[in-house]
Amino acid sequence: MPAQNPVFIPGPTNMPDSIRKACDVATIDHRSPAFAKMLRPAIAGVQRVLKMETGEVFLLPATGTGGWETAITNTLNAGDRVLAARFGMFSHRWIDMCQRHGLTVEILETPWGEGAPLARIEAALKADSTHKIKAVLATHNETATGVKSDIAGLRKALDAAGHPALLMVDGVSSIASMPFEFTAWGVDIAVAGSQKGFMLPAGLAIVGMSPKALTAMENADLPRTYFDLRDQQKGYAAGAYPYTPPVGLINGLAHAITLLEDEGIEAVFARHHRLAEGVRRAVAAWGLTLCATSPDLYSDTVTAVVAPEGFDGTAVVQLAAEKYGVAFGVGLGEVAGKVFRIGHLGMLSDVMMLSGLATAEMVMADLGWPITLGSGVAAAQDYYRTTA
Repeated sequence: MPAQNPVFIPGPTNMPDSIRKACDVATIDHRSPAFAKMLRPAIAGVQRVLKMETGEVFLLPATGTGGWETAITNTLNAGDRVLAARFGMFSHRWIDMCQRHGLTVEILETPWGEGAPLARIEAALKADSTHKIKAVLATHNETATGVKSDIAGLRKALDAAGHPALLMVDGVSSIASMPFEFTAWGVDIAVAGSQKGFMLPAGLAIVGMSPKALTAMENADLPRTYFDLRDQQKGYAAGAYPYTPPVGLINGLAHAITLLEDEGIEAVFARHHRLAEGVRRAVAAWGLTLCATSPDLYSDTVTAVVAPEGFDGTAVVQLAAEKYGVAFGVGLGEVAGKVFRIGHLGMLSDVMMLSGLATAEMVMADLGWPITLGSGVAAAQDYYRTTA
C-alpha cells in the first residue's frame, strides 16, 4: 500500500487534492487567449498575497534558486558589491551564487541560530559612504535553523543609513505562510517558490519586483537569457510567455491562491503560528531546545530541534522514514547531525501535526533519547484544545 502519511519537511509540502486536480489540465495553446485568462489571475493573486501595491510579479519555470538567480542577474552589474549575512544554509547558498556570478560579497558571519544582524548591517551601510553596495540580501526565514529575520527592521536600517541599495528578500519558506508585507516593508525583490506555502509541486519560481528594481533592470549587465525579465515583460504584455510555460502549475497557482483567500490570508498566518507554537511546546515538554536562540526569532514554518549531547539528529530522520514512513528534515551545513527539523507549513491541521509529533516521540524513544512518550503530544494537545 502506498504511504498515506503527511510529510513534516519544510517543503515540498502536502498538497490539497483540489490543487493536484487543478494542475492536471489538458494541453492548451500557450499563445492563445485561453492561457492569458489563466496567467493573469495567478499574477494578480500573488501580488495580493505579497501585499504588493506597485511593481510586477514574474512566474518562472524554476525553483527558488532560479528566483535568486533572476533577482541578481536582472538588477546587478559585473563586479558590483552586495552585503549579506551568513547564518544558515540558504543565506550561504545565495552568497555562493553571487560569488559565482563575479559579484563582490561583503559577508557578515553570524552564528547559526541567530537572525540577520540589523545593527551590523546598518553599520556596514553607514560605512559605505560612496554607496558601492548595490544590494542587501536577506533570508526572511532560514529554513536550516528555523529562524526568521526582521525584514521591516532591515528596511529601517537601510533608511537610517540613507543607503540606496536594493533590498532583496528570500521568502521561499515564509511567503504565503507567515506575514509578509512587500510594500510596507520597502522590499525591492521578493523570491518565493511554488512548493512551500502555495502548496504546489516544485517548479515555479515566483519573483516580485518593485518599481526601483524594475528600473535597475535597464542597465544591469550580468548575463541572462532564460531568466531575462525583459523577455517576460514582452510576453506578459501579450498574455503569453517568451518560451513554453508550465501551464498546469500556473493553473494550480491560481487555485492555490483561491484556497488561501477563502481561508483568509491572516487566518492562514494564524494557523501556521498555532501549529508552530504547538510544536514548540512539545519540544519544551521533551526537555529539548531549539536551534533558534530566542523567541523573537522562532519560525512559524519550520522548527529545528537540537539533539542532546551524544545523539544524532540525522538518525531521527532516517529511522522515521525507514520504520514509520514519515518524513522529517535533516540538519544542513553547520548543524548537520546536530538537529532534526519539523516542518509545519502548507496543508496541515492540528490533527496532522499531532501525528507528526507522536511519530517523532516514537523515533526518539526507539533511539534511546531521554524523552517521555506522550509528553510532547500532550503539551501540544493542551495548546491546540485551548486556542482558536
